[in-house]
Amino acid sequence: MVAVMTDVLLSEYETLIAVVGEHASDDEIVAALVRDADWTEQGAREVLQITRTYGASILRNALALASAMQIEDGEAGL
Repeated sequence: MVAVMTDVLLSEYETLIAVVGEHASDDEIVAALVRDADWTEQGAREVLQITRTYGASILRNALALASAMQIEDGEAGL
């Protein structure tokens, strides 16, 4: 189940980044996340910061751990 969800999200976000361009500013990425992926501005900024800070290898492990622990929405409530 998690693999299917992440495949769909990966495809969605790859398309989003292709549209804004790989050298887009943080503000442009946040605007696209709000407009096209139903994020709030606060949530979009937070997820972008987490992405830039930790990258894919750490976040993959966090996703696997959250899934194993059955944590759908974290304490931040984004």
